[in-house]
Amino acid sequence: MAGHSHAANIRHRKAAVDKKRSKIFSKIARRIIVEARLGDPDPETNAALRLIVETARAANMPKDVIQRNIDKGAGVGADAVSYEDVVYEGYAQGGVAVMVEGLTDNRNRTSPEIKKLFERAGGNLGQPGCVGYLFESKAVFLVKGEGKSEDEVMEAVLDLGAEDMEAVDDGYMITAAPSDFVAIKAGLEERGFELELAEVQKLAQNTIEITDEAQARKVLKLIEALEDHDDVQNVSTNHSLSDELAAKLGA
Repeated sequence: MAGHSHAANIRHRKAAVDKKRSKIFSKIARRIIVEARLGDPDPETNAALRLIVETARAANMPKDVIQRNIDKGAGVGADAVSYEDVVYEGYAQGGVAVMVEGLTDNRNRTSPEIKKLFERAGGNLGQPGCVGYLFESKAVFLVKGEGKSEDEVMEAVLDLGAEDMEAVDDGYMITAAPSDFVAIKAGLEERGFELELAEVQKLAQNTIEITDEAQARKVLKLIEALEDHDDVQNVSTNHSLSDELAAKLGA
């Protein structure tokens, strides 16, 4: 069930990227600015910056937009906004664990706004550390399966040192250690795989299956509201839905 949940959540993540591409671009741009400001503005020597640049490329962000945000972070131009990392942990309806990772230029504005989103969806914001131990960071790749057999994908997974592979819809989800993100992304592209999604995410180690439609709607409402917030970078949960319920809700 954990694998099913991860695949469903990855599909949801890709759908969110496709639906809100301009907002996704602004979120990625924010992270590029931060990483370029904190370290070397050269992605070749700044591993954190290179990771987010590769994520931007996978999301089809134009090269000139990527460079413009690197320049902003490096102090080239007039942008003087300073962002800080924030992490919020809490529970959605029915005790579903939720982790929210963000970047903000005003923590005092963002915190109450996130708290209100939890409450509106029947959840509650918890204390730091209340659910973090339930998740682990993973490099996640969603590759198109067209023209590729499962054996070819498995061979690539083994050759590149990825950890796991799962068939999802018309493609495959591959997971790996975050430290292997850049190398595996490059390896997949060299082998001719088309990436629909490539990023580092928090994945739940175990999941809670939701069978009640009303509860599921509340959880999905919270996820959507959080993902729509400008200061939120990533939303992770430990819920799963039955195939029937997922199909009914379009999740």
